[in-house]
Amino acid sequence: MNIVFYITGLALVFIVGFISSRDRKKIQYKPIAIMLGTQLILTFILMNTKLGVVSIGFFSMLFSKLIDLGVTGVDFVFGGLENEKGSVFFLNVLLPIVFISVLIGILNQFKILPFIIKYVGLVLSKLNGMGKMENYIAVSSAVLGQSEVFLTVKDQMDAISKRRLYTFCTSAMSAVSVAIVGAYMEIIEPRFVVIAIALNILSALIVASIINPYKLSEEEDTLAIESQKKLSFFQMISESIMDGFKVAIIVAAMLIGFIALMNGIDYLFELVFNVSFQTILGYLFAPIAFIMGVPWADSVQAGSIMATKLVTNEFVAMISFTDISAGLSAKASGMISVFLVSFANFSSIGIITGSVKALSPKQGDEVARNGLKLLLGSTLASVLSATVIGLFL
Repeated sequence: MNIVFYITGLALVFIVGFISSRDRKKIQYKPIAIMLGTQLILTFILMNTKLGVVSIGFFSMLFSKLIDLGVTGVDFVFGGLENEKGSVFFLNVLLPIVFISVLIGILNQFKILPFIIKYVGLVLSKLNGMGKMENYIAVSSAVLGQSEVFLTVKDQMDAISKRRLYTFCTSAMSAVSVAIVGAYMEIIEPRFVVIAIALNILSALIVASIINPYKLSEEEDTLAIESQKKLSFFQMISESIMDGFKVAIIVAAMLIGFIALMNGIDYLFELVFNVSFQTILGYLFAPIAFIMGVPWADSVQAGSIMATKLVTNEFVAMISFTDISAGLSAKASGMISVFLVSFANFSSIGIITGSVKALSPKQGDEVARNGLKLLLGSTLASVLSATVIGLFL
């Protein structure tokens, strides 16, 4: 049955993408098939081989240790306050982002991260035949996040064509930032976070190839990565600390606002209709969850979490997910976990529009015009990634 639901989930992604496609005649099926095959091989290795299990265990242990080290700084500043009820999430999950941000800054300072991103992207471009910059953006988005990734190609933003811009932004919205991966791993099972990051790179490119197909000339297929302003080591440390702290505060503020808003909407719906808003969303998204392969008994709850992520953000949905995960099947839990690991939500439209507009007002306007289509593409990428993992659960 897993194969049947993999096919139905794949069909859902393809049909919706095909209907939304800008030029159906230009869809190149061979690269799509190669990337789908790569996803299956990669997921099989990660889920069913000793190498995969050890690799996932290593990354899980690494981020767990980084969180623990980050908490030591929190302990010093707050003196054990994090043990008090009501302050655990912010202090133990969000504030350690500051430490991880510093480590990313160090890896960037010594050109280790840019080297890895660039050459992984080049290898991927040989595999799928897509542009070097398309693959570079897809890989770097999975590390840097949707806002920071465009800084690395900022001097080329004005020259990027509208068709390529859509692909870049779809990859950015389908990714997450390594700086907050540790926070995700504190909420959901770490192995699904690792697998989702890998799958989303390919899922975004697959969906973009359906919705936004095009061919590049040799002249267009160039990659020039901008060198960031060189800072002294301790300047970089200071800026990284502040960047990490800003992320933690922004996430905390978003959680406060969105969770309160969702609870307020739920209260009103229960008052007027005697049913919660999230339950209604669950019934609306239940057929999609079922087509992806989520067992029917879990589909309403799964649909509710998927919808919550779409209308709020992944952190709000993850927190809601932890409240119901114990009552879900292992398959449903794994699929939802993978679905949640991306920036595909309404608020990201504003974030990515603002990020691009800061570098190129003209391109920012183009992103804004295609905001809903970007959300569609990135959401389909999450659906595809969740469908793939469902085949192996």
